[in-house]
Amino acid sequence: MSNPLYEAIFHVASVLEVPVVIAAIAALAFVIVELGRFVVELKTRRRRRPGLARTRELERAAVTARDALEADHPRSARDALRPVAWSAAMDETYLALTEHARTPHAEDRVAKDLADFDLSCQRRLARTRLLVRVGPALGLMGTLIPLTPALDGLANGDVQALTDNLRLAFSVTVLGLFVGAFAFALSLVRDSMYGQDYSDLEYVASVLTSDTKLST
Repeated sequence: MSNPLYEAIFHVASVLEVPVVIAAIAALAFVIVELGRFVVELKTRRRRRPGLARTRELERAAVTARDALEADHPRSARDALRPVAWSAAMDETYLALTEHARTPHAEDRVAKDLADFDLSCQRRLARTRLLVRVGPALGLMGTLIPLTPALDGLANGDVQALTDNLRLAFSVTVLGLFVGAFAFALSLVRDSMYGQDYSDLEYVASVLTSDTKLST
């Protein structure tokens, strides 16, 4: 028995079919763009040494920068830190640290610099984290919406309509799941990279604001 409310819901769902498909394609394009950015990020980190070697390199750069600041040479301090800046955001944060490390209320200013860096990382991560949820949601919507015309085709004996709608439904499902899985993998790797970046910045900030002489 036909119900006006049900008919309205079916109409709204059918209207959403094209926007959902377009959104799924746009999500795929966005993931591809993020993959390109990720590859660039990886290239800038190829120079990063593993484990203890990285720590020693970071310590040497930090101590050199601190000595330059004590000699009132902020430009030299920044130049010393550039080899251990693995991204533009880290380079900007190092600049801020060299400007604030030897000023009054240095602790508060340095803490703000680190918080700003962390916030910028979270904004970059938010792009792919959003797709982790949006991708499968679009895939599910793209699966369910074409099922109504597919069932109508089955009921009316229209095999072509049934086939076309099922192909669309399953294709959008695969697309949405791919976007979600790929975005999840990117988010995990980036979270680890940014965590290491933040750890490096914390260490440099600690050395720059310390009065204790460290051995190089």
